[in-house]
Amino acid sequence: MSEHVFRVRRYQRPFHETWSQLKKRRLIEIAHRRWGKDEVALNVTRDLALQRPASYWHCLPEYSQARKAIWAAVNPHTGKRRIDEAFPAAVRESVNEQEMFIKLRNGATWQIVGSDRYDALVGAGVAGVVFSEWALANPSAWAYIRPMVEENGGWAAFITTPRGNNHAKAMYDMAKGNGNWFAEVSSVRETGALGAEQLEEALTEYQALYGIDFGLALFEQEYLCSFTGAMVGAYFGAEMAKAEREGRMVHVDVDPDYPVHTAWDLGATHNNPIWCFQVIKDVLRIVDFYIPESDDVADWCKWLTDQGYTGNDYVPHDILVTEWGSKRTRIEVLRGLGRKPMRIPKVSVADGQQAGRTAINAALFHDGQDARAQRVAHGADGLKSYRREWDDELKTFRMTPVKDWAEHIGSAWRYLGLSWREVKDEKPTPPPPKEVIYTARPDGSVVSNMGVRDQIEAMIRRKRGSE
Repeated sequence: MSEHVFRVRRYQRPFHETWSQLKKRRLIEIAHRRWGKDEVALNVTRDLALQRPASYWHCLPEYSQARKAIWAAVNPHTGKRRIDEAFPAAVRESVNEQEMFIKLRNGATWQIVGSDRYDALVGAGVAGVVFSEWALANPSAWAYIRPMVEENGGWAAFITTPRGNNHAKAMYDMAKGNGNWFAEVSSVRETGALGAEQLEEALTEYQALYGIDFGLALFEQEYLCSFTGAMVGAYFGAEMAKAEREGRMVHVDVDPDYPVHTAWDLGATHNNPIWCFQVIKDVLRIVDFYIPESDDVADWCKWLTDQGYTGNDYVPHDILVTEWGSKRTRIEVLRGLGRKPMRIPKVSVADGQQAGRTAINAALFHDGQDARAQRVAHGADGLKSYRREWDDELKTFRMTPVKDWAEHIGSAWRYLGLSWREVKDEKPTPPPPKEVIYTARPDGSVVSNMGVRDQIEAMIRRKRGSE
């Protein structure tokens, strides 16, 4: 089939055998750098595609990185592209370089996609998907793709190195106790894939590039598969870890006596996460989190109103621009839809991030098994993954965030951090007693504008007054 023969390494065998023989249809392999995760994935996917003609995807965190990381990647030992080794000419019918798409002779197709574009994917016949670098991917991508895979009795494999205690760790914890899953953590100490000198060289290189502390943390994540600590470069990682240690991920009811306020990041219409919160006795309570499923702002407002979230809407300073397909400003659009937008003054990103850290340190995050908790958990994962860009030339982190799925979640939280202390810690003022108006009917009887319930409440008030 190919001049290149894929030889399964000793430590790859449990994962490879379980997957290639479909002993389990859900797999997660958390393995150290240079373990060969993508190489195993490409070769197993080919073999399964040749057995069952269908659509297969290899999903990277960002579509823009896929060409360099997978499509154009070269095996240094052979000088050939890895995809040409995994899908040799003998099994291929056609290749679309632009779309990073391969059609096999038996009718099966394989394509590279990005988790940042998951909602644009259409695949009625998808029978298998690989999530590469799952810890950096948008977890919503699997929620979107999963029904397609299940409908076709397909499989899904998640391969990654750790990136702190985020959704990848949560998936592994779930999977290791589930008989339908294969779950494995392979650190370099367990595989013995690299010798002491190679590891020492890697650590020295990381510390030279990233500094002593960051270098060590990155080395422990990528080679020792450590989940401890925050994602390297994360803005809020330490604060989120502290919230978990202190038990502030707890069941939080929505108190009907207090309004639920919201904090928005008003960017492009397709990505506007909204944090929903209450402030009661100076305690910040995160009761919900919402990512719109449509581009129609009216749908977002309806969803919030349907949940009873009708407090103030804290929005960025640029809400005065005219967008969303109308000649009205954003603030006019929101008011027209019955919302109560409150404009947040412009501050530096650094000041907003500091406010965000303070807010996390004061917050309770709703946790549990209900739908609200699942939405809040997704938002919390975004806060853990919201991170700075690395500058290769200056060998330091920039202040600007990485433009990925977590950026807007972190930005919306910055606005929450700048606004939540402005909320008055008091119950809404009850409406004044209804003025009673009596009207004489032609037959001589007298009626009032009060309903039966109003009359009963008035009688109760009179009785209490006489006592």
